[in-house]
Amino acid sequence: MTFYDPNGAEWAETLADNWKAIRGEYEALRDDLFMVAPGESCYEGGWDVFGLCYQGNWIHAHCEMVPGLARFLHDVPCMVNAAISILGPESQILPHEDDIPGVLRYDLGLVVPEGCGMRAKDIVCPQIEGGVVMFDPSHEHECWNTHPKITRALLTVDFATPKLEIDCSDIDLSGPLR
Repeated sequence: MTFYDPNGAEWAETLADNWKAIRGEYEALRDDLFMVAPGESCYEGGWDVFGLCYQGNWIHAHCEMVPGLARFLHDVPCMVNAAISILGPESQILPHEDDIPGVLRYDLGLVVPEGCGMRAKDIVCPQIEGGVVMFDPSHEHECWNTHPKITRALLTVDFATPKLEIDCSDIDLSGPLR
């Protein structure tokens, strides 16, 4: 299975319900706080991240800069990674597979101009502000921002899933899941 329904996970709904407040904290961050994403062969253009949790370890100095978001993230069970991910204008994260078995990725659109989307396996899904996509990043996936001027920003959360009990075969992927 590639895509999953985030509805029903209380923490996922809380993040989605508070996307405007999270976006406000993102917009207050200075550009120089973002670091170039690792794996430069994986993208074309500008892809930067503001890490909050990496491999289960909190980045406390960053969490202090976005205290509301940090409080919400503390409710995510089995969280592995969390970051605000920005993709510059006319940029692309190239097709790749993440080697993190048993992990799902939750993406929440914070600032999403026209021309942003993602593909996992053979399914293309648009990205929108306040929209949520939950998918298995071990499948081939890619993202793009074709807008000529506006940077796309997402909250990205990876969390361990020792047992997936979600059947999402009937999810409509013509738009975001929320």
